[in-house]
Amino acid sequence: MMRNDNKKFDTALIRDLAVLLDETNLSEIELEQGDTRIRVARQMSISAPVSMAAAPAVAPVATPAPAAPSAPAAETAASAGSTVTSPMVGTAYLSPEPGAAAFIQVGDKVTEGQSILIIEAMKTMNHIPSTKTGVVKEILVEDAQPVEFGEPLIIVE
Repeated sequence: MMRNDNKKFDTALIRDLAVLLDETNLSEIELEQGDTRIRVARQMSISAPVSMAAAPAVAPVATPAPAAPSAPAAETAASAGSTVTSPMVGTAYLSPEPGAAAFIQVGDKVTEGQSILIIEAMKTMNHIPSTKTGVVKEILVEDAQPVEFGEPLIIVE
C-alpha cells in the first residue's frame, strides 16, 4: 500500500511540474530527491523557431535600402569564418570563474578542441570547445548571457 501512495504522490508531482513548465515557458524540469529522479520535458517543434526566424527576415525586406547593406555584411561574416554555435540551452560565461580572465579575446589564436567559453545548463558547467583552429574574429555573446541551442557564439577565421 505504501508503494501505491508513492505512485499517487509522483503522479501529482509530475502534474504540478507539467503545469510549471507551461507557466514558465520552460522546455524541461528535472527534480532529484534521494534516489528518485523525475524529469518532465516538453517536445519542442522545429517549425516554431523557423517561423520566428522568418519574421525578422521579412521586416528588413519591407525597407529595401537598409536591407541591402546588412545582407552582404552578414554573408561576408559567415563566409570569412567558421561560426561556433551553442550545443545547448543555458547561460554563457566567457571566463572560467567570476573575476578571472576570459578564455578568449578577439584576435586570439585558438586551436580545435580548446575551451572558448562555458555554458551553464542545469547547474552543470559545460566547457565549449572551438570547432576550428584559427583566429577569433568576433565574439557574438556577452558574459552571463542566456543562449539557445544553435545560437552563434563566436566566429573563427
